[in-house]
Amino acid sequence: MDWRVFAQQMASMARVLLAQESVDATLDHITGSATTLVPGCDAAGILLLHGKRVETLAPTADLVVKSDQLQERLAEGPCFDAARSDTGERVFRITDFTDEQPRWPAYAEQARDLGVGSMMGFLLYTDDEELGALNLYSGRPGAFAEDSETAGWLLASHAAIAFASARSHAQMEQAVATRHLIGEAMGILMGSHRLTEKQAFDVLRRFSQEKNIKLREVARRVCEEGRLD
Repeated sequence: MDWRVFAQQMASMARVLLAQESVDATLDHITGSATTLVPGCDAAGILLLHGKRVETLAPTADLVVKSDQLQERLAEGPCFDAARSDTGERVFRITDFTDEQPRWPAYAEQARDLGVGSMMGFLLYTDDEELGALNLYSGRPGAFAEDSETAGWLLASHAAIAFASARSHAQMEQAVATRHLIGEAMGILMGSHRLTEKQAFDVLRRFSQEKNIKLREVARRVCEEGRLD
């Protein structure tokens, strides 16, 4: 592997990642880059864990989704473990699924039936948070060597920063939009019921608590219907 060329490709990818306009676009570029930059990689995806529920993001092939669903159903598997912070593992590499895999016996047997020959996974993390796992697949046993693991780890490091940045930006945009929506709803209530700003906000807050509806959804209802019923 020509590491000088790879470094140039990674630098270019990092710039492109930070220029993406949405979280989804960022994740799609991450997994797409994995299939072109990591030697041996046929498919890639990002797995998030919500308790024991698995969410698959930006899969490049159906195999990725089926593998994640299998691990969720069995509650075991390498991607499942890589996305969990309590295992202490940040990288895994399974060189050959035709060999016995005693650590995940149920998953390994069924993964072979899906067409998995070898796998790698990398915890996506920054100093502040853990974001899930980037998982790479090959249909060929022995596809991932040391240089593949190094390339995957470097890609995952850039990916985690870009993912965290994109998500923070999206959360900030949502927070601003929510504040505007709540302000508009308060203005409607103040005008229609002659309420003060504090009284209008209290009406929204109480309705949210009593009906167990998020405040922004209450505000959206007021903006769309002009009232709370």
